[in-house]
Amino acid sequence: MNPSSFFLEVPDDRRLWQDFLAGEVGAFEKLMSGNFRALFRYGSKFTKDREFVKDSIQDLFLVLWEKRENLNPDAAVKPYLMASLRRLMHRHITSRAWVGNEPLADEESYFDMEFSVEHEYIEHESTAVRMQYLEKLLQELPRRQKEVVYLKFFQECTREQISEIMAISPQTVSNLLQIAIKHLKTHWKIEFFIFFLVHFLF
Repeated sequence: MNPSSFFLEVPDDRRLWQDFLAGEVGAFEKLMSGNFRALFRYGSKFTKDREFVKDSIQDLFLVLWEKRENLNPDAAVKPYLMASLRRLMHRHITSRAWVGNEPLADEESYFDMEFSVEHEYIEHESTAVRMQYLEKLLQELPRRQKEVVYLKFFQECTREQISEIMAISPQTVSNLLQIAIKHLKTHWKIEFFIFFLVHFLF
């Protein structure tokens, strides 16, 4: 399993989802606490305002609780939560110019690909340099390509899940991913690209 993935599918997420829809408060609390960290990491890709992200996650779960009787009982929990948070945040971002004293980024251009790697991967200076260069290349990608790469390699989402989260067709997901990988291969030495595939694809 990819150690850089922060949003792994919890085995009993579906059971918790069913219990939550039935109105069980305990299931609702577990669903929220079990997914909060990963949702926060994903939400933080769209804005630097961390409090805004936290508030959005709390708002999301309040809305889910209020509308639980009308939610899809067969929803895939992971992509559903991510897609719902994405839509909620983007609605707020586009309707507000500022939060506090910091401007929110335009959703069409901003997606932060800053990431940290587990300690065993950065023991050697050469590996740290590679990761810094990888981050630089990823930051150069257009926003939608960065998001597809993030969801695919760092969240281990399937093409269909990414399609649902980003509200685009599966073919568009494939196209964006192919273009992004082509960019990385073009600007990265082959041994660096193999390093990326080994640690983030498999």
